[in-house]
Amino acid sequence: MVTIKDVAREAKVSVATVSRVLNGSGVVREETGRRIREVANRLRFIPHGGARSLSTSKTDTLGVLLPDLYGDFFSEVIRGMDETAQGNGFQLLLSSSHAHKHGIEAAMRAMRGRVDGVVAMSPGLDSESLSNIPASLPLLLLCSGTSGPAHSLNIENCSGARAMVRHLIASGHSSVAIIKGAVGNYDAAERLRGYRLALKDAGIQPRAALERDGHFTETGGYAAALELLGQTPRPTAIFAANDSMAIGALSAIRESGLDVPGDIAVAGFDDIPLARYVDPPLSTVRVPICELGARAITMLLSSIADRNNGHSRMRGRVSTELKIRDSCGTVSSERPPPEPSTFDL
Repeated sequence: MVTIKDVAREAKVSVATVSRVLNGSGVVREETGRRIREVANRLRFIPHGGARSLSTSKTDTLGVLLPDLYGDFFSEVIRGMDETAQGNGFQLLLSSSHAHKHGIEAAMRAMRGRVDGVVAMSPGLDSESLSNIPASLPLLLLCSGTSGPAHSLNIENCSGARAMVRHLIASGHSSVAIIKGAVGNYDAAERLRGYRLALKDAGIQPRAALERDGHFTETGGYAAALELLGQTPRPTAIFAANDSMAIGALSAIRESGLDVPGDIAVAGFDDIPLARYVDPPLSTVRVPICELGARAITMLLSSIADRNNGHSRMRGRVSTELKIRDSCGTVSSERPPPEPSTFDL
């Protein structure tokens, strides 16, 4: 294996000079720099990332902690993150299954010194967990209700859910059920809040019997829909807090011999790529998922660049819009009203 000492010996310079040229961290004569790069290329020298980070205090790597990697939502988020990171000369170090604070704290410790900043999406990350993270590590919380010193980026969940349920009610549905997301999840709680506010707007009293847990999975949506269909009278519309649960609900309704939207309307949240291709195409609250990932990385890179300038914390929001397709049986161009935002990237 070729080392930096081999390059220095061949180029007839010191190891420190080679390091300055390859890291771009110091002034070296143009002729010397050209000779060093030519030798490095000829010897096929690959700088050691760990050694380079020690000399430059940079790793050119960003940490990403997610509660899961399964499903279209996470794959789209990661796609947006990766494209933006690579476009700025960074690579991602990805870790999943951190839905609980102990897991995410352990992952944070493992990433310390290996990344220049972290994007963390975890319902289990609370103020106590944040206090254990070094203040020197730039951190962006994605889809998290935790308040504190970290930067944050969230979806306009409440207004999006509120607009969709309003649309269902305006279409003649006075009995609208909800399949809720995971317990303790910020996005799930905000979408449930939007659902209840829309009922209140219409003078409809929320009913516990019309609220079922679906845990953000197709299986959960399927089971929750069967419970709702077993009620007498059954609801005439179902709003699922994400598209995966809505797709599970469509399957349960079809297997029960009912028609969508003739017997019951269905709507979801996220607008994953699959949503427009299911039968019938799914009405949903569109989140620009890939853009969400891209904006998270852009904000994190901005915080890394400004880490020593004492800038105030960034608070970003990603807007939503309704995508009304055949599963509702109606057409609308309604957009949810914007929520207050203190940062617009």
